[in-house]
Amino acid sequence: MGLAPYLDPRFHIISARAPFVLGPGAYAWFHIEFTPTGIVIDPREAEESRVTLLRFIDELVEGYGVDHSRVFLMGFSQGGIISLSLALTEPKRLAGVVAMSARILPEVLPRMAPPAEMAGLPILLIHGVSDPVLGVDYGRAARDRLSTLPVALTYREYPMGHQVTEESLGDVVGWLRDRLDDKS
Repeated sequence: MGLAPYLDPRFHIISARAPFVLGPGAYAWFHIEFTPTGIVIDPREAEESRVTLLRFIDELVEGYGVDHSRVFLMGFSQGGIISLSLALTEPKRLAGVVAMSARILPEVLPRMAPPAEMAGLPILLIHGVSDPVLGVDYGRAARDRLSTLPVALTYREYPMGHQVTEESLGDVVGWLRDRLDDKS
């Protein structure tokens, strides 16, 4: 919610808290381990979170009387990962996705929607070239995978780590505003 004041006031912003408690005030969409051989996630938790977020979106759409073609997801790190998971599996339920410092989970690929359902789905990927948590190779791999699909992909890299900077946030704000203007 710290980014909400920077976003276009035409957006109705709702923040979904991840379901798994890591510690006081710390939540995750799935548990993760950084091992010498790479990142290991709990795929059961990731799938449970994907389904939970989808149900949450459906409840919001019904409760606020909006349609799925006006729902954008924006997430950082795991929030971006779970947002990309929904974009790949349920693209018809979204207007677009902003994924910051994220990656595509290989576990979600078998659940991918047919590419024709993704046609034109706007996706903005941003990643720091010095990201020590999810190296830029993860962002580039996501870019390369999404480039094979008929989505409307925008990919940007920034001289930053695992963070949101004024420059990257400015691009996110502008990209979202442009998508919102396209919907008007």
